Amino acid sequence: MAERSSAVTAAIEGELRLLDPEVRRDAKAVGELLHEEFTEFGASGRFWDRASMIAALEESGLDEGSPIVASRMRGVQLADDLVQLTFDTDNGGRCAHRSSLWRLTPQGWRLWFHQATPFTPQA
Repeated sequence: MAERSSAVTAAIEGELRLLDPEVRRDAKAVGELLHEEFTEFGASGRFWDRASMIAALEESGLDEGSPIVASRMRGVQLADDLVQLTFDTDNGGRCAHRSSLWRLTPQGWRLWFHQATPFTPQA
């Protein structure tokens, strides 16, 4: 198995931070991980930009419900400044296949684009 690049490692660490309930409750922490041009096609079908995502996480209050569990996370460095991650999540029984693009900025790796597609696990 090939050794993981430091860029892929940084993107995975950022993605896992964004799944952490403590980080998700902190608008400043989320803002530090999202690229200024961040966009997302959510599992709901909704389009999000950086401001709407930060506001939604702030408004949700994110109580102590089920943690978001990530699995099958893998990444590939597409260019010196671009990493793609793919993984699955389970959020209290709501499952999604996910793909994200992380870009290197002067401030570090930032989530630039994210897409989630809901799926039903095979029994």
